[in-house]
Amino acid sequence: MDFAGYGELEEVTIGNVMEQKKFEELVAQALESLPQAFREKLTNVAILVEDSPPDEPKSGGLLLGLFHGIPRTEKSVFSSSPPDRIFLYQRNIEAVCRSEAEVRRQIRATLLHEVGHYFGLSEDELREV
Repeated sequence: MDFAGYGELEEVTIGNVMEQKKFEELVAQALESLPQAFREKLTNVAILVEDSPPDEPKSGGLLLGLFHGIPRTEKSVFSSSPPDRIFLYQRNIEAVCRSEAEVRRQIRATLLHEVGHYFGLSEDELREV
């Protein structure tokens, strides 16, 4: 499982839960803020917002995001594959943030982390970035 490079995170709650539409707008803004060279190479990948992961990891940390698919570095032009997916887990991201500004930063950090997996980076490589 992928913990968005943050290991075990202490749970902190912002006062109000954000509407999913607002959260999705922040995700769209984070995606738009990625360098154009990366955005152009994000093909056949869906970025989805879910309330929470179907199964929380047993390590005690919160799963903030997950890349599900085949990294670009391992894809073959000779076989087709269904779209890759990047999941962002809204309730868990909100749980580790104290304000909307922190939610915005965490969305971007989690999205960047999962995009890194899409481009074939390992957890160790992402920690070095």
